[in-house]
Amino acid sequence: MSNKFKNALINSAKPFYNNLPVLIGIILLVSLINVLVPKSAYTIIFSKNIFLDSIIGSGLGSILTGNPITSYILGGELIKQGVSLAAVTSFLVAWVTVGLVQLPAEAILLGKKFAVLRNIISFAFAVIVALITVSILYAWK
Repeated sequence: MSNKFKNALINSAKPFYNNLPVLIGIILLVSLINVLVPKSAYTIIFSKNIFLDSIIGSGLGSILTGNPITSYILGGELIKQGVSLAAVTSFLVAWVTVGLVQLPAEAILLGKKFAVLRNIISFAFAVIVALITVSILYAWK
């Protein structure tokens, strides 16, 4: 193996190694939630109405902000629990793009108007992306 290949391999493995504690934490948290939260709770929160589920999913994703790596695990678990694809899609898009938790810091650094407008637009696009995704998948079937 050449030195360039070894360096590339090491540099690409570092992010996975650095994020391993986060991934393990998310897996443990999701497992705990699966045990503590009954499946019926998801049917109470989500109504199987595509538009309403998208808004609820975006709202939850906006509050429970996270990073993209953990979103795949969380999304898969939500699908397994019977949550609709529209809700999961909007939740994951908002989870990554909308940040109500970091809004005060963003407002200080980038300006209040910009931060609020960016979050509102990101929320709206999370709903739109979810609706388009579900529409395409239903049309494809």
